[in-house]
Amino acid sequence: MLKRRAKISPTFSMASMTDLIFLLLIFFMITSTMVSPNAIKVLLPQGKQQTSAKPLTRVIIDKDLNYYAAFGNDREQPVLLEDLPPFLQECAAKEPEMYVALYADESVPYGEIVKVLNIANENHFKMVLATRPPESDN
Repeated sequence: MLKRRAKISPTFSMASMTDLIFLLLIFFMITSTMVSPNAIKVLLPQGKQQTSAKPLTRVIIDKDLNYYAAFGNDREQPVLLEDLPPFLQECAAKEPEMYVALYADESVPYGEIVKVLNIANENHFKMVLATRPPESDN
Protein backbone atom coordinates (compact mmCIF):
# COMPACT_ATOMS: atom_id res chain seq x y z
CA MET A 1 0.00 0.00 0.00
CA LEU A 2 1.29 3.43 -0.99
CA LYS A 3 1.32 6.07 1.62
CA ARG A 4 0.20 9.57 0.73
CA ARG A 5 2.81 12.30 1.16
CA ALA A 6 2.27 15.46 3.18
CA LYS A 7 -0.68 17.46 1.99
CA ILE A 8 0.18 20.60 -0.03
CA SER A 9 -1.26 23.76 1.44
CA PRO A 10 -3.55 25.66 -0.97
CA THR A 11 -2.54 29.07 0.47
CA PHE A 12 -0.20 31.35 -1.45
CA SER A 13 2.19 33.88 0.08
CA MET A 14 2.14 37.29 -1.60
CA ALA A 15 5.23 38.58 0.24
CA SER A 16 7.64 37.93 -2.62
CA MET A 17 5.17 39.39 -5.13
CA THR A 18 4.92 42.69 -3.23
CA ASP A 19 8.72 42.90 -3.10
CA LEU A 20 8.82 42.48 -6.85
CA ILE A 21 6.14 45.14 -7.36
CA PHE A 22 8.05 47.65 -5.22
CA LEU A 23 11.29 46.96 -7.10
CA LEU A 24 9.53 47.54 -10.42
CA LEU A 25 7.92 50.72 -9.10
CA ILE A 26 11.30 52.10 -7.99
CA PHE A 27 12.86 51.13 -11.33
CA PHE A 28 10.17 52.93 -13.36
CA MET A 29 10.28 56.01 -11.12
CA ILE A 30 14.05 56.33 -11.60
CA THR A 31 14.01 55.71 -15.35
CA SER A 32 11.10 58.10 -15.96
CA THR A 33 13.11 61.00 -14.49
CA MET A 34 15.93 60.30 -16.96
CA VAL A 35 13.71 60.68 -20.04
CA SER A 36 14.40 63.92 -21.88
CA PRO A 37 11.26 65.96 -22.74
CA ASN A 38 12.51 66.82 -26.22
CA ALA A 39 14.68 64.44 -28.19
CA ILE A 40 16.31 67.11 -30.35
CA LYS A 41 19.35 68.57 -28.64
CA VAL A 42 18.99 72.34 -28.35
CA LEU A 43 21.14 74.49 -26.10
CA LEU A 44 18.60 76.98 -24.77
CA PRO A 45 19.58 80.49 -23.65
CA GLN A 46 19.45 81.21 -19.91
CA GLY A 47 16.49 82.99 -18.37
CA LYS A 48 15.72 84.13 -14.83
CA GLN A 49 12.04 83.20 -14.80
CA GLN A 50 10.34 80.02 -15.87
CA THR A 51 6.74 79.92 -17.04
CA SER A 52 4.17 77.70 -15.40
CA ALA A 53 2.09 77.36 -18.58
CA LYS A 54 2.27 73.89 -20.05
CA PRO A 55 2.73 74.28 -23.82
CA LEU A 56 0.75 71.94 -25.99
CA THR A 57 2.65 72.61 -29.19
CA ARG A 58 6.41 72.73 -29.57
CA VAL A 59 8.42 74.39 -32.33
CA ILE A 60 12.14 73.63 -32.27
CA ILE A 61 14.92 75.32 -34.22
CA ASP A 62 18.26 73.55 -33.94
CA LYS A 63 21.69 75.07 -34.51
CA ASP A 64 21.60 74.05 -38.20
CA LEU A 65 18.34 76.02 -38.68
CA ASN A 66 16.24 72.86 -39.07
CA TYR A 67 12.64 73.28 -37.93
CA TYR A 68 10.70 70.64 -36.01
CA ALA A 69 7.15 70.72 -34.64
CA ALA A 70 5.04 68.53 -32.38
CA PHE A 71 1.60 68.65 -30.78
CA GLY A 72 1.01 67.27 -27.28
CA ASN A 73 3.07 64.17 -26.56
CA ASP A 74 3.79 63.45 -30.22
CA ARG A 75 7.35 63.13 -31.46
CA GLU A 76 8.94 66.12 -33.16
CA GLN A 77 8.62 65.95 -36.93
CA PRO A 78 10.75 67.92 -39.40
CA VAL A 79 8.76 70.79 -40.89
CA LEU A 80 9.48 73.57 -43.37
CA LEU A 81 8.94 77.18 -42.29
CA GLU A 82 6.23 77.54 -44.97
CA ASP A 83 4.36 74.53 -43.53
CA LEU A 84 4.43 75.87 -39.97
CA PRO A 85 1.27 78.10 -40.16
CA PRO A 86 -1.01 75.27 -41.41
CA PHE A 87 0.44 72.92 -38.78
CA LEU A 88 -0.19 75.42 -35.96
CA GLN A 89 -3.71 76.16 -37.25
CA GLU A 90 -4.45 72.44 -37.25
CA CYS A 91 -3.20 72.22 -33.65
CA ALA A 92 -5.31 75.25 -32.66
CA ALA A 93 -8.38 73.55 -34.12
CA LYS A 94 -7.75 70.61 -31.75
CA GLU A 95 -7.03 72.83 -28.72
CA PRO A 96 -8.19 76.49 -28.97
CA GLU A 97 -6.42 77.60 -25.74
CA MET A 98 -3.03 76.20 -26.68
CA TYR A 99 0.37 77.68 -25.98
CA VAL A 100 3.17 77.32 -28.50
CA ALA A 101 6.62 76.83 -26.98
CA LEU A 102 9.57 77.89 -29.12
CA TYR A 103 12.78 75.99 -28.36
CA ALA A 104 15.57 77.73 -30.26
CA ASP A 105 19.25 76.96 -29.89
CA GLU A 106 21.15 79.94 -28.51
CA SER A 107 23.24 80.10 -31.70
CA VAL A 108 20.15 80.60 -33.92
CA PRO A 109 20.08 84.08 -35.48
CA TYR A 110 17.43 86.37 -34.02
CA GLY A 111 15.80 86.77 -37.43
CA GLU A 112 14.80 83.08 -37.53
CA ILE A 113 13.12 83.40 -34.12
CA VAL A 114 11.28 86.53 -35.27
CA LYS A 115 9.93 84.64 -38.31
CA VAL A 116 8.26 82.09 -36.01
CA LEU A 117 7.06 84.82 -33.65
CA ASN A 118 5.49 86.65 -36.61
CA ILE A 119 3.67 83.47 -37.69
CA ALA A 120 2.29 83.12 -34.15
CA ASN A 121 1.33 86.80 -33.99
CA GLU A 122 -0.47 86.75 -37.36
CA ASN A 123 -2.53 83.74 -36.24
CA HIS A 124 -3.12 85.02 -32.69
CA PHE A 125 -1.31 82.12 -31.00
CA LYS A 126 0.05 82.47 -27.47
CA MET A 127 3.81 82.03 -27.72
CA VAL A 128 6.27 81.05 -25.00
CA LEU A 129 10.02 81.31 -25.56
CA ALA A 130 11.71 78.39 -23.79
CA THR A 131 14.86 79.05 -21.78
CA ARG A 132 16.95 77.03 -19.37
CA PRO A 133 17.18 78.05 -15.72
CA PRO A 134 20.26 80.05 -14.70
CA GLU A 135 23.17 78.05 -13.39
CA SER A 136 23.70 78.36 -9.67
CA ASP A 137 26.89 79.95 -8.39
CA ASN A 138 27.92 77.07 -6.10
